[in-house]
Amino acid sequence: MNKRFYHLLESLQQNQFDAAVLNPGASFKYLTNLDFHLMERPTVLIIKTDGRAALVLPKLEVSRAETSTLPIELFPYGDNPAEWQTQFDNALTSLDLTTQKTALEPNRFRYLEMEYIQKSVPELNLVSGASVFDNLRLQKDENEIQNMQTAAQIAEKALLNTLSLFKVGMTEMELASELTVQLLRAGSQGELPFGPIVSAGPNSADPHATPSHCQINLGDLLLIDYGAAYQGYASDITRTFAVGDVDPIFKNIAEIVKKANLAGQTASKAGARAGEVDLAARKVIDSAGYGAQFFHRTGHGLGMEAHEGPYMFAENDLILKPGMVHTVEPGIYLTGKGGVRIEDDVVVTQDGSFSLTTLPRELIIIGE
Repeated sequence: MNKRFYHLLESLQQNQFDAAVLNPGASFKYLTNLDFHLMERPTVLIIKTDGRAALVLPKLEVSRAETSTLPIELFPYGDNPAEWQTQFDNALTSLDLTTQKTALEPNRFRYLEMEYIQKSVPELNLVSGASVFDNLRLQKDENEIQNMQTAAQIAEKALLNTLSLFKVGMTEMELASELTVQLLRAGSQGELPFGPIVSAGPNSADPHATPSHCQINLGDLLLIDYGAAYQGYASDITRTFAVGDVDPIFKNIAEIVKKANLAGQTASKAGARAGEVDLAARKVIDSAGYGAQFFHRTGHGLGMEAHEGPYMFAENDLILKPGMVHTVEPGIYLTGKGGVRIEDDVVVTQDGSFSLTTLPRELIIIGE
């Protein structure tokens, strides 16, 4: 039984659950090292606190499932949906699940699998397992952090290669496409953590803009938010560039955001509240008079998913611990003009924190 699985069982018992059910996703892979695509066929892992586990899955996934080191009993089914309920019945019967309190991952578990389970055992008490799953992957071990370091290095190399090919007049979409190619060439997995955000001019004032066919022109701010994936772990980086000479107000807000980013990183340390990271960065921007133009949290956790706990918002009382990894990404957004965001990936240590990301945080001029 691996440490991760044992940790889950401990957490289930501490939170007074008798079992857990999981769909394929980050937590599923974290426990089993199995990476399944969640599609129209139901797939569910059922785990009892006594360590027994059953996996209902399509037959076409059996050979891969057999590579898991966990003691999982497989209940495969064919493509005739009439077979599916029978295998859910068999799996739940094998685990003696009846009326027990069972944790599901609230942000992941689907109604499809829930319905099959409830038809098998109507009395089963399926409830949110947030108290278990929100904490399952919070602290990373050395191997996980090394994978994230590599993902950051891949991403940084890809961006530098992309910028060397940049020309004024390219569209956001063209630059995003080139960045995607460079990420793969630099060693990222094919499934990126998220599609790159490349936004220029007024579009950069939208924190989650989608790359468009708008041209990138002299005088624009160019915001690039992207990441690489390595061994299932993500990086998430944002840098903002000046395309030629830009309005002095943009240079000013870029300096403010850089200071806010560094303040957030400094506040990140074991024993601090997650909210203190947000407050430290926000204080810099508030003091400069741009508080209303910074309207999102300062960061989020990072790991097997691009967005996971811990979340850096002012009211979050979660105590940071060594091994937690999160972003620090303050921004200032001037509607109709442009925006600046600087994002780094930060590892909490016993004595403070360090950044996995190393690209310059200054407003670098490109396209001259």
